[in-house]
Amino acid sequence: MPVSERRAARKREILEATRKLFDERGVRDAQIEDIARAVGINRAIIYRHFSGKEELFAETLVSYLRELDSLLTAGDDADATPEARLGRLTTVFLDFGARLPAFVDCAQALLRRRGDELIEEVSEKVMLQLGTAMAACLNHVVRVLEAGVATGDFAVRDPDLLANIFYTQALGVLNLVTLQLAVREHNAGLPVTDSVPFDEVKSLVTMAAIAMARGDRS
Repeated sequence: MPVSERRAARKREILEATRKLFDERGVRDAQIEDIARAVGINRAIIYRHFSGKEELFAETLVSYLRELDSLLTAGDDADATPEARLGRLTTVFLDFGARLPAFVDCAQALLRRRGDELIEEVSEKVMLQLGTAMAACLNHVVRVLEAGVATGDFAVRDPDLLANIFYTQALGVLNLVTLQLAVREHNAGLPVTDSVPFDEVKSLVTMAAIAMARGDRS
């Protein structure tokens, strides 16, 4: 096997091991040493294929986003109303994140970095892959928003911006779902915690998304 093919195969092994460990343990508990051990290599070899942990995270996130893109494609119905379509896409995204909390952690780990910092730490090729994968997912929402504007159901000046806002807001909501602790005031002003019912969260997030798309100000 040519060197280039062996290198590509090893990189796939590393990415598959990373994704598997993320799904099993979560992003915070999956260490580079664990990934190297799963592949049967020295951790130094990982850094021959990736510039650093951020680039490994970015390429792993691409894997999640490609899976999400397929689910959003299957979940959309071009014959439904824009509101129904937006609600369905919201549900697909939230179900995906609830099922794979490591996706949420991975996405937020990168979002916490400043754009210029990330560009310095992740190669141009990987940034392009990540941007393409994110755009593919966001475009499902953009197309629905544009369809709603065309029918008069939605009042959105910049569908791309709103789609990005939906994405980051949903990631935050999914953190709450994973944490399973909502805070409220109780007797004598003391705080107490409640559980977080996922179905109710999905309903509220869907209503909020539709209201934003409509341009509701009430």
